Amino acid sequence: MLIVKYPRATEPLWHEWDRKAQKCGLRHTVYAVNGDQYTGEWVDNLKHGKGTQVWKRTGAIYSGDWKFGKRDGYGSYSIPDPVTKEYKKVYTGWWKNDQKCGYGATFYPSSERYEGEWSGGLRNGWGRMYYWDGSIYEGQWLADRPGGQGMLRLPNENRYEGGWKDGKKHGPGKFFYLDKGQLFEGIWAADIPKCGILIDFGRDEAPAPTQYPIPKV
Repeated sequence: MLIVKYPRATEPLWHEWDRKAQKCGLRHTVYAVNGDQYTGEWVDNLKHGKGTQVWKRTGAIYSGDWKFGKRDGYGSYSIPDPVTKEYKKVYTGWWKNDQKCGYGATFYPSSERYEGEWSGGLRNGWGRMYYWDGSIYEGQWLADRPGGQGMLRLPNENRYEGGWKDGKKHGPGKFFYLDKGQLFEGIWAADIPKCGILIDFGRDEAPAPTQYPIPKV
C-alpha cells in the first residue's frame, strides 16, 4: 500500500507577528509615528477603557475614559502654560464621540470659566458663565451662546432677567438698576430695549438713587 505524505502547511510568520501586534487589554505607553503617546487600556487595537493621551505637538494631555478610539465618558483635558510650562486644566467633565457632551467645566485663559451642560462640543442647555469683568450669566444656552431664559448679573449688582437670543437680550425682560433704585420692564431686541416702563424699585436702599422719584401715573 502506497502512503503519500503531504508537507504540513505552515502559517506565514507575519500572521503570528500581526496577532502579537494587536493591542488589547492594559498596555504600557504606546508611541505613534508622530510622537503622540498613549498609556492605558485597548480593545481590538483601539483605545478603550481608562487611559491617558499626550499630544507631542501641543503638549496637551487627556486623562479619562475612551470608547473605541475616541474620548467618551468622564475625563479631563489640560495644556501646558506657554511661560511656566505648568499644566493648566482646560476642561473637566463628560465627553461623547470625542467632543464635550453632558455636564462639565471649562477654564478659559482670561480667568473666565463655564460650568454647565454641553452638546457636540458647544455650550448647550443650562449653564453658568463667569466673565473676566466680574459679570455672571446663569441660564439657558444654545449653540455656544446665551439663548432662552437667563439672568446676567453685573459687577455693580445690577442685573437683567429675561429672554436671550444669539447671546443678546431679546424678548420680554426686566433690568434692575439697583444702584439707582429703578426697574425697567419691557421688550428687548438684539440687546436694545424697544418699549417698556420704568418705575422706582428699592429706591430707599439704593446707594446712588435718582434725585427725584418717578411720579406715579
